[in-house]
Amino acid sequence: MGLFNRNEITVTETGEGNFTQSIHIGKHIITADELEAIGGNDNGPNPYDLLLASLGACTSITLRMYALRKNIPLKTMRISLDHQKVDDEDIIHCILYLEGDLTSTQKEDLLRIAEKCPIHKTLEHSSQIKTTLGTKKD
Repeated sequence: MGLFNRNEITVTETGEGNFTQSIHIGKHIITADELEAIGGNDNGPNPYDLLLASLGACTSITLRMYALRKNIPLKTMRISLDHQKVDDEDIIHCILYLEGDLTSTQKEDLLRIAEKCPIHKTLEHSSQIKTTLGTKKD
């Protein structure tokens, strides 16, 4: 496990419909599903939505940490994200809406820092994913 991720994450089919999943992250439970148009029950966000939510949350947290450390008067922020596939390439659009008495230099600094959040870096660079078979636990 990574330095900052100390929780085991498990994903289990719920048996509700074709694709509904129960995601357990430490003490938190999230439901994921697919849209009805592709055979799901729409009981929760789809995996791409969860991926975008992770990027948005990480970006927001990273910006808030930076603003606090540098005493930047960032009052509030909202991040809008969307995913498209173009010619077999994944493209994520991330738009920052920053409020506060910010100079143009501070806005540029925040934009630069947004691209340094850990999830952004992971998505931007290839990650190695190792999938293996496990044995059933009781």
